[in-house]
Amino acid sequence: MHAFDVLGDPVRRRILELLAAGEQTSGALTATIREEFGISQPAVSQHLKVLRDNGFATVRPEGTRRLYAVRDAPLREVDAWLDGFRHFWTPHLDALATEVARGRRNRERNDP
Repeated sequence: MHAFDVLGDPVRRRILELLAAGEQTSGALTATIREEFGISQPAVSQHLKVLRDNGFATVRPEGTRRLYAVRDAPLREVDAWLDGFRHFWTPHLDALATEVARGRRNRERNDP
């Protein structure tokens, strides 16, 4: 499976977002995903398996719990691929940063 096939699913993206905050138990991940997406525990387990099998997540047992964490190597590969496209949005973001700074300066000058 290609990295973008893995990341193309909103449930898997959300799981990675949750894991970006730090290691989490499968139970905590399942509870959050079930609440947000209304899917079953076996469906969440399948998404976790896809993330593991494709290198996006690691799992380690701790007693009776399974702790998941993000593995950054595939995300670095995605970032490297996206690098060829950054020229499409970087100038716009730079211009936005300039406008935000200009607005901040104007507010500071006008504050009594």
